[in-house]
Amino acid sequence: MKTPGPDHPITLTPATRRWRARYSGHVIADTGDALILQEANYPPVVYFPRADVAMDYMSRTERSTHCPYKGDAAYYTVLMNGHIAENAVWTYEQPYPAMTLIEGRLAFYPDKVEIYEVDDAALDTRRVDEIVQHTDAGDGTSQREHWPADADR
Repeated sequence: MKTPGPDHPITLTPATRRWRARYSGHVIADTGDALILQEANYPPVVYFPRADVAMDYMSRTERSTHCPYKGDAAYYTVLMNGHIAENAVWTYEQPYPAMTLIEGRLAFYPDKVEIYEVDDAALDTRRVDEIVQHTDAGDGTSQREHWPADADR
């Protein structure tokens, strides 16, 4: 076990914006509680709380790796709409003491899953609320009358 320091710095910073992960056209993670890990000269990594990830699309694999600074990583494959991203997700379930903030959080390989920031202020919450009201009421009926097609939006 190695401890981060001047020769190999690792910082964990709470994200200031909402983050999402999208795979096969679907948002599979959405959080306002992301942590950004910056390790030495590597690109930053966004860690999502497990509660904010759609785990129904993940299956644990046999793959594991070891980082002398963080500990042992476990991996998940994503399966959605017939598309498979093998070992696209990793997690440190029992990280070393210096990295306890990432315990149980998940990170995605950016070449397999799209990871992006969301500007909450730019979201059209009126439109989201309108869409939610047009969803199934639980008994197979819509909560409101359907609106006309709006393919130009």
